[in-house]
Amino acid sequence: MATTDASSPRERYRTQVRAEVKKHAWEQIATAGASALSLNAIAKQMGMSGPALYRYFASRDELITELIREAYRSLAETLRTASATGADLAALAHALRAWAMDDPQRYLLVYGTPVPGYQAPEDITGIADEIMKTLLDACTALAPDGPATPFTTHLEGHRDWAAGHPAPPSALHRALAFWTRLHGVLSLELAGHFADMGFDPALFFAAELDDLLAHPA
Repeated sequence: MATTDASSPRERYRTQVRAEVKKHAWEQIATAGASALSLNAIAKQMGMSGPALYRYFASRDELITELIREAYRSLAETLRTASATGADLAALAHALRAWAMDDPQRYLLVYGTPVPGYQAPEDITGIADEIMKTLLDACTALAPDGPATPFTTHLEGHRDWAAGHPAPPSALHRALAFWTRLHGVLSLELAGHFADMGFDPALFFAAELDDLLAHPA
């Protein structure tokens, strides 16, 4: 039987080289940040010429896109797994923190300081929408819709970020509160801002989650 293109030696080699490029890219990001990512530097590390490496990634932005795409897909799958037995907001929160702690550079590439001059393609927005849908499912299931407030009324007219999810306005508010407060804690922790403050960031994260669950928007 003929070998398919997808499993041919050339394609296997291409997959191997791209994986090695991404490995070196993560090392660069950990050392100097995503804005300093350099394909020429990676080529030198791999013993290749710059033009040779550009056959595998046509530009720095293409490489960044691949790293971000894989990160978003990983988080989306992590949250889907966490919610598989039911839409539980606490389970999502703990899964989010575990995912962030497992690979801080991956988290910061997605949710940290934007890379100057980089514009993510539309398919990444679609993966981000999957993550938000999982969160909105959980927030909708947490409690019945509450009374309207000025902000929930405002949100009802500005639902584009919710990617067409039918969540009631209070669930939209709840999802925003969850996303911003917990990401705020994680971002500060991973950037090292809690290092000299003398408290346990994991306990602070848990306390913020408890408060969100006890006082839903």
